[in-house]
Amino acid sequence: MTCIPPSAPVAKHAPILRSTTVVGAMTAISRVAGLVREILMAKYFGTSVWKSAFNIAFQMPNLFRRLLGEGALSAAFVPVFTDTVHGPGGLAEANRLAARVAGLLVAILTAITALGILLALALQYWCVPPGSRWAAILPLLRIMLGYAPLICLAALAMGILNALRSFAVPALAPVFLNLLMIGAIAGVCPLVADDPRLRIEIVAWSVLVAGFAQVAVQLPSLTRRGVRLQLLGGWRTDPGIRRIFQAMAPMVFGVSVFQINTAMDGVIALWAAPWAPAALGYAETIAYLPLGLIGTAFSTVLLPTFSRQVTENDHDSVRATVEHALRSSLLITAPVVVAPLVLALPIIRLLYIVPHGEFTEQDAVWTMRALAVYAPGILFFSIQKVLTPVFYALKDTRTPTRVAVWGVTMNFAMNIAFVLTWPQGWKHVGLMASTVLVSIINSVTLWRALHLRTGAPHLDAVLPTIIGVTAAMLGMGFAAWESHIWLTAALRQTIHAVKILQLLALAGAGLLSGGVYLLIVHLLCRSALRDVIADFRHRKETVGQRSVSSNQ
Repeated sequence: MTCIPPSAPVAKHAPILRSTTVVGAMTAISRVAGLVREILMAKYFGTSVWKSAFNIAFQMPNLFRRLLGEGALSAAFVPVFTDTVHGPGGLAEANRLAARVAGLLVAILTAITALGILLALALQYWCVPPGSRWAAILPLLRIMLGYAPLICLAALAMGILNALRSFAVPALAPVFLNLLMIGAIAGVCPLVADDPRLRIEIVAWSVLVAGFAQVAVQLPSLTRRGVRLQLLGGWRTDPGIRRIFQAMAPMVFGVSVFQINTAMDGVIALWAAPWAPAALGYAETIAYLPLGLIGTAFSTVLLPTFSRQVTENDHDSVRATVEHALRSSLLITAPVVVAPLVLALPIIRLLYIVPHGEFTEQDAVWTMRALAVYAPGILFFSIQKVLTPVFYALKDTRTPTRVAVWGVTMNFAMNIAFVLTWPQGWKHVGLMASTVLVSIINSVTLWRALHLRTGAPHLDAVLPTIIGVTAAMLGMGFAAWESHIWLTAALRQTIHAVKILQLLALAGAGLLSGGVYLLIVHLLCRSALRDVIADFRHRKETVGQRSVSSNQ
């Protein structure tokens, strides 16, 4: 089997894995800190209504982050900023463009934040019954809405640095959110009264402080690269602003529909059960760890990479890079899908159940059900993270927007249907199932749309890797299940400390099943595996030279 047809044009793909590794490593620090944060949240709040209320309230500033921050704005801003840097005005003109975008962004979001706080006050005092599960959301929302303009400004700084090929610091910036939240939970909450409402409000205030920190930590890197993140006017007369907002317009609609749907997912989950949003949040934290390390890292690196290739009119390299990225993403993502799918309950018990904590065995079962269903979606989310930046680099924001809107519509309909029809204790699983089904449909649709427009990705360039990875996942899953059972029984004879036993059994199962995965991949996807290793070594080989080898 061959990865790319021998007749395909010989083109060099961009060596993306080295930069992806940098972003992934920095993101790993943030994700691990996020996992520690959730472990502490589980200890102090369990799946209480306060944890559920926090998750729902925190989605609102994240809505604006996705809408006007690292989502729509970054996707529209990075290609225009890259063109401006390489244009006649150079970095000085790009600097002015960034300052005007920052000024407009802060002005819009400050006004929206003020209106949102007033609306939350009105709802709290006039509309929502005191003491209800819904009343717990509004005080937290008023605190955390101020995070929206700050995190969007931080996302703009991240986009500028990524466009200038600087990935480490912006990828590390989100860790400050988790570090400050950890400090609030572990350092402040134990010092105040044992009142979950007071403690969760302390955590909410730490989110606001983290917004300032994420902006401040990126300013030195911007300054070293000749960018001063000022707030300027002159928005109406700047052609770059017009280009950005023309590209953003359809995307804002799609992202806003998607983010509103995400917020509604939390509301629907709270409607299903007061513990459901919290259980979903704990499951997502585990699932997002590999997704952040791989999918988000690929997306971050690929957008400026594709933008540069499109600017240089090097479409053969775009094709080569997207196919290489898909193969690499599949090979790297697949093994981290198996663990939360097969070993969900042991992982959750190890992480979240602690002595004298609020997270119970029943909470573990609820969380396990969600995680096991969500795990396969990681693979398809990663595929979307590879495909979507190609459209953005081609200045085509309409196609991914249309796909997202249709996906959101299906997701919302399935959510309502599942919550109404699935039994108690499983309704929240329906929300995860609909998310995964939509991600599969979106991945297939984006693949087909990109192939019709550019001819890439070629299915026969990726199909051998898909087949090989699928076989490797099946083998790894069987090895993980059987080895965990055997190791748990064997270690129980000599180790009586529960956490040490759980850790050693999971680690041993992970090592054994990981070895099985690598062996099968080596046998069935040898060419793609060599391609990944060569990219890490930064060898300057062409896709054509590497792809004519058999993928055996």
